[in-house]
Parts: sequence; structure tokens; C-alpha cells
Amino acid sequence: MIEPKFKNAQEYELAQVLMQPIFIRLLDNIRKESELSNYDVSYEEINEPFPSYIVAIKKENKTEKNNVWELCFQVCFNNYSESTTQPVTTDKTLFEEDGQLNWQTLDEKAKTLVKSLFSSN
Repeated sequence: MIEPKFKNAQEYELAQVLMQPIFIRLLDNIRKESELSNYDVSYEEINEPFPSYIVAIKKENKTEKNNVWELCFQVCFNNYSESTTQPVTTDKTLFEEDGQLNWQTLDEKAKTLVKSLFSSN
């Protein structure tokens, strides 16, 4: 996993505001989706290249593993992919006009990503 490069200091600061709420919403949506389905979900702590978790979503004999920070990055940044070498920009729709978090959009984006994880398995 490559740590994202930021376009500028403002993008970094916006990401700092977003990452914890995104992390919490992703984990909560993974929990909810697993409770509604026949999937087993487990987490593995890793320390390279920096502390994170791998979420394993298993159904029958098929397991899909994803780095939780990579999932957070997909919600936080516009058009993020783990192979990108271009500087990232935050998704401004995750903020209200007054600068507050747009919780509804954040939650919808997290839910959509989580549903895609479960449907691809």
C-alpha cells in the first residue's frame, strides 16, 4: 500500500478531518451488512507500511481481503485507486457549504462501497 500524495496542504487538512468519520462509518456499515448476510467478517491487524487492518469477507469458500485504509481512501478522495501516483484530492461533496461534514453523503458513499464489497464476493 502506498501512502497517498496530497495536491497541497489544504487537501491534507481536509483529509485529516474526514478520515476518522469515514473509518467509523465503514466499519459500522461492514458490521451491518455482515449481520444481514451469511458472510463471515474478520479483521487482521498489520503494521506495514503503517498500522492498519485487513478486513476479510468470507462466504463459503471465497474470501476477499481489503486494507481498511485503502477503503477509507476510496471514500475520502476523488477517483482514488491504490495504484495511483498522482496527488489526491478530497471529495468536496463530503462537506457542507459551511465547511461541516455532510454526514448523509459520507454515509451513502461508505454504504455504496461496502455493498460493492459484499456483492463482489
